Amino acid sequence: MAVRGLRLAVLFLLASLTSLFSIASAKPEITPFHDLPARLYYFDDTTVILYHDPVERNVYMSNDEGKSWEKVSVAEGQAVLLVEHPFDNRMAFILTEGKKHFRTSDRGKLWQTFQTKGDMILYQGTKCKFSIPWGKECEDQTYYTLDGFHFSNSSSTPTNLIFCVAFDQTASGNGKHTLSTSRLFSSSDFFQSERTIVDFGLSNPKASRGVVGLGVVSKFLVAAVKDLTNTDSSGSGDGSGSEMNLYVSLDGSTWSHAKFPHASSSKLFENAYTIVESTTHSLAVDVLSHSKSTVGTLFVSNSNGTYFVESLKDTNRNDNGFVDFEDIVGVEGVGIANIVSNAAKVDGRKEPKKMNSVITFDDGRSWTPLQAPTHDVDGKPVHCTPSTSHDSKCSLHLYGVTTPHNLGRVFSTPAPGFVMGVGSIGKHLLPYDECDTFLSDDAGLTWRMVAKGAHKYEFGDQGSVLVVVDDEDSTDFVKYSYNDGKTWETFDLGVKMRARLLTTIPDSTSQKFILLGSLSRSDASTIGARHAMVFLDFSTLGKKKCNKDTDMEKWYARTSKSKECLMGHKQWYWRRKPDANCVVGHKFDDPVEHEDNCPCDEEDYECDYNFVRQNGKCVAAGPEPIPPGVCPGEHGNEKYTGSSGYRLIPGNTCRKEGGTTLDTPVVKDCSKAQPVEGSVTHQTFGFDSAVSGHWYFKDSKAILVHLADGSVWQSSNEGYSWLEPRPGQKFLVVYMHAYSNDRAYLFQKDKVILTTDTGRLWTELPLPMPPNIMAIPVLYTHPLQSDWLIFIGSKGCSPNSNECQAVAHYSTDHGRHWVPFETYVRNCGWARDNELKIDARLILCESYRDKKGSQIMFGDFYRNRKKLFDSVVGHAKFSEYVIVGEVGEKSLDLQVSLDGQHFAKGLFPPSMQLDNHAYTVLESSTDSVFLHVTMSSHHGAEWGNLLKSNSNGTYYGLSLEYANRNERGYVDFEKMIGLDGIAVMNIVANPDQAAVSGKKDLQTRITHNDGGTWKPMVPPAVDSLGQSYKCTGVRCSLHIHGFTERIDSRATYSSPSAIGLMMAVGNVGEKLAPYVDSDTFLTRDGGFTWEEIRKDAHMYEFGDSGSLLVLANDEGPTDHVLYSIDEGLSWREYTFGSKVRVRSIVTVTAETSRKFILFGATGESKSLAIHLDFSALTHRKCVLEMNNPQNDDFELWSPSEEREEQCLFGRQVLYHRRIRDRNCYVGDQVKNSQEKVKNCACVPSDFECDFNYIRNRDGVCVLAEGATPLPVNNEEYCILNPSAEYWYERTAYREIPHSSCEGGVRLDRGAQHSCGGIRGHSALFWLSIIFLPFGITGVVGYSYYRKGGFRRGTIRLPDSSARDPFDDSGPLSTLASVPWFILGLGATLWSYISALPVWNRAIFASRQGRGYRHVPVDEDAQVLRFDDDE
Repeated sequence: MAVRGLRLAVLFLLASLTSLFSIASAKPEITPFHDLPARLYYFDDTTVILYHDPVERNVYMSNDEGKSWEKVSVAEGQAVLLVEHPFDNRMAFILTEGKKHFRTSDRGKLWQTFQTKGDMILYQGTKCKFSIPWGKECEDQTYYTLDGFHFSNSSSTPTNLIFCVAFDQTASGNGKHTLSTSRLFSSSDFFQSERTIVDFGLSNPKASRGVVGLGVVSKFLVAAVKDLTNTDSSGSGDGSGSEMNLYVSLDGSTWSHAKFPHASSSKLFENAYTIVESTTHSLAVDVLSHSKSTVGTLFVSNSNGTYFVESLKDTNRNDNGFVDFEDIVGVEGVGIANIVSNAAKVDGRKEPKKMNSVITFDDGRSWTPLQAPTHDVDGKPVHCTPSTSHDSKCSLHLYGVTTPHNLGRVFSTPAPGFVMGVGSIGKHLLPYDECDTFLSDDAGLTWRMVAKGAHKYEFGDQGSVLVVVDDEDSTDFVKYSYNDGKTWETFDLGVKMRARLLTTIPDSTSQKFILLGSLSRSDASTIGARHAMVFLDFSTLGKKKCNKDTDMEKWYARTSKSKECLMGHKQWYWRRKPDANCVVGHKFDDPVEHEDNCPCDEEDYECDYNFVRQNGKCVAAGPEPIPPGVCPGEHGNEKYTGSSGYRLIPGNTCRKEGGTTLDTPVVKDCSKAQPVEGSVTHQTFGFDSAVSGHWYFKDSKAILVHLADGSVWQSSNEGYSWLEPRPGQKFLVVYMHAYSNDRAYLFQKDKVILTTDTGRLWTELPLPMPPNIMAIPVLYTHPLQSDWLIFIGSKGCSPNSNECQAVAHYSTDHGRHWVPFETYVRNCGWARDNELKIDARLILCESYRDKKGSQIMFGDFYRNRKKLFDSVVGHAKFSEYVIVGEVGEKSLDLQVSLDGQHFAKGLFPPSMQLDNHAYTVLESSTDSVFLHVTMSSHHGAEWGNLLKSNSNGTYYGLSLEYANRNERGYVDFEKMIGLDGIAVMNIVANPDQAAVSGKKDLQTRITHNDGGTWKPMVPPAVDSLGQSYKCTGVRCSLHIHGFTERIDSRATYSSPSAIGLMMAVGNVGEKLAPYVDSDTFLTRDGGFTWEEIRKDAHMYEFGDSGSLLVLANDEGPTDHVLYSIDEGLSWREYTFGSKVRVRSIVTVTAETSRKFILFGATGESKSLAIHLDFSALTHRKCVLEMNNPQNDDFELWSPSEEREEQCLFGRQVLYHRRIRDRNCYVGDQVKNSQEKVKNCACVPSDFECDFNYIRNRDGVCVLAEGATPLPVNNEEYCILNPSAEYWYERTAYREIPHSSCEGGVRLDRGAQHSCGGIRGHSALFWLSIIFLPFGITGVVGYSYYRKGGFRRGTIRLPDSSARDPFDDSGPLSTLASVPWFILGLGATLWSYISALPVWNRAIFASRQGRGYRHVPVDEDAQVLRFDDDE
């Protein structure tokens, strides 16, 4: 027995040696190729490979996994494209340049021809016709086939739904294709009889135009649509500058708008987003977030792809839009991405990218650095201590999708759990040739270095065999391992090559590989070609097939993380044990995923329909919809069974036994259900303290409330329910992000609680010091980079301290790290604004020096300091202006800038110098600045003059005298929202008496031409009871209470969604009456006519774009509100319970909702929030039919209706608004888009007084006493207006900057003078100039020809003493190539014309004019500005 056992052992050893000898001594199969392939792919689950040579235009095929190759016998020299069928592994297509193409349905055994005229294939080609001798007209045409090109023009009707993005021929009347005519069409019969335009469920047809792309990602159908409802005014139809909207469908018929967080640095623009690899339960989109570098932000959706949350910032992208993100094959929720750690410096200073790799194990909810190995491949410790903390300086970083070095996926294959990559260990990723090769066998949890240097790599036999080849230099061998890279063997290639590609069949179940490489010129001679395909066959090793019981093991994904379950289950696979000396041997059999269901927990649920997530909990968005008859109201205290607010995420497989069950239906009171149509409901919530502030998240239903006791409450459903984000905690101050609508900040002494998703989740971060106590704003936010913050804290402010100071810090990572940059600060903020488009990194600061204010500007994040002004009293930003107040030698100077760096002094009429008086910079939205200068500061008699600037803010003229202000400097000035140029102002009618008595008589004035002229407001003929007013004389007018009397400054006269509507409290008389003696008034035409809608003073609010008006008595406690659905024609009363003193009525910021919140006081320092819901008044949505306006619920309205003035700002504009008596709701559909009808002829209202002129009592502009007019500057006007033929002398008037009037009465033009130049001379003059030089040139040219040695055959030697004959300043500079008479004419003509003013100004404009690209140029402008890089 011992001899027999020894004999068997010897035989086994000989067999093993034989197998090793066979692979070591085997000669590889090498196939030469002259060119690298444009396309190389396997027919899935087969051994057949196709190789397309784009230079030869031939296709080669291998039937044995690359061992042997032969040329396909068809399309020789004609193959332009090789296309695989994405679903059928038998079919492929060879496309040529002509109409004859080739197809195979048996994996290349036979090829048939087909004529272009796509089994379920669409073919898109270009058809052209010659319409002119030198050109042709082309159009894209799409053909279909139902039989894979067996037959063309098949008549069968498929049942499948197809989509096409195409131009709508009916919408392009001029035959041109623009983005506005690009639509998404659907059909179930290939458009033979059915053709449907997909409107994405939108009521506004324009909103569904501008389709730029359509794609299928996992279970999601995604359409990208450019927003044309807010396009530019150029009329180009290309949507320039517009954002993109994504619409998502799960069934092809119901579409939802994908909603992204409103972070300003992550807006969707065309070519700026990428839909990356996504799972079956979420969609992932990467959005370009940096304008000057390829850095993005990754967002991940909910289960239906409609709501996105930020997953990962600063993702790495390349110029082609590819993102460094890849899911690990077969392991749910695991993915690897690269981020740019120095994104701000890349964007600002153009520094090279420093990339870090991160990994997620929970589908993007959280990310951590890759765990670096502790030892290298030789067993030596690595140079740093590995860590996976977010600020780790020793983690693993890998090259990813943006820099591929092999065919197919970068990190993983279907081999379960195996991940490889090329990278480095340290702070960030090193250059590729300094990297090594790493392997993880547990889906990225842990890593090992398996080879020094960068290698191409591939997996085979479900991960049993690993193959690597040098990717830094030429090599003549590959290495392979059968024990997960612990040891390696080498295989001689027989030829030295530079590896280009290493691959195997797509499912990585084979032991056969192909290696494509390039040879040196000398080595190429041995095989006759520069490129070679090497066939590697490791099956010849003869390893045994694994036994499932002894050689295989269960491998669970994510076994080393705290959470093993995802989507309700654990994943596991059967996998070969690492040290088992065997092969799996299941070729073409993909690894089978097994699932063990887990007990359900909270992460397995999402909010049900009509519920929203608030601070981690799902709460009702409002009354719950219920089926008819469930709550008939026949009995009191009725109940119904409704949703708990939760539902299991679709596709989740968790088991409820032993787990958390959140979706059990709940019995509720019928008062919680949605009422019947025509009803109004309310909910009341009590607070234990008075409300000190409230803020809606813009474009959201979420609101925050700060109470006097310091607590903060939030509601995500417009006040229907409330909770505390941090129960029991108190906060010093609340700030909303001024530009990113989803963000808010709650400050405590040592930390800030912040949200980036409208309060769904809150994050706590430490502060570097307490917030300041000097009444300086604590927080400043950035208009472009939502993570850039400025925080102003206080230092050394303990009792009895004499070193208390305000210290400014900045953060570029949303408060995670703070950098101090200035002390003793009085005010600091970002210089950039939405309209002030200057360097995004600039900061303006006011800080104390020697007891004087000193404004300092810091560029490039404060590294370069530059003092701009001494003795600063303040600065402000409005629209596109930076305005600084500086104490001069004798007066207060105003400095104005359009770029934050170059300032010009504002000039004022002599009688209105600032003289160190207080001033208030008012709103600027119509290309000019309004400035209130205090002329009287006596207590109780505060008033001033309202000044208005030219378009660049440098020259100021009087707009209105005796403008009212209060003791705090606030002014009774308000512009109408939505209609430019309309503003209301209260003036002091008794300035002299008020200075003595301390009591002001106020009167109201209104302007409809942006302050050019002011008029009293026309009173209504009768009051709300139909009675005439007692005051009927010419001195009677309507007067309304203004800004200085409001408790809440946000309670404006008008609404952004209700164009033309204004409400106000006031009276008809000779002066403004006390508030309690006033009534409530309404205008529907921008203040031209008014009507009294209710007696007594009321608080008011607009809802549903003005179709719903709500009033609450503002003279005392009340238990009801009044509401109107016909813009004040009729009113209804709704009682909400016990009386409350209403302090404010609020609704969503866009004022498009039918839900309101009444905040009121109940006494004893307590308050109420009453949620009023009018959404059940009607369920019919208003219809807007752009193409059939006679049959919809809207009217086109213009402010010019029923008035003598037909235009505002020189143009006639129409707006859509709901017809007053229609019983329907508007909702969130777009309806206020402007439709410009025409520019109008200029009339006197298009002009205002020029600098140093004022209007007299007759309304005529006259020169102010002691003033002189501006000097005439004809050259400047002609230079700044290159196309102008004439310049005009100044008059007492100037055109209002915002006006676009044309022709008509030009009050701003005096005597006319020629600008000179081409248009300034007659035709006879120019004929003389053209022909006179011919004779002179001929003589001069012939003289040079005779005397200069340029006769035929003459050789001219260079003369060192003579000037270069081709010097640009000499007359012979171009004689060698240009005919003499043309040169003479050109030189003579140019020398004369260039001296004329028209050419001088053209040259000047070309060099200087670009600085005014974004601002209408004012001939008086003295302000410089930068170009906007965006």
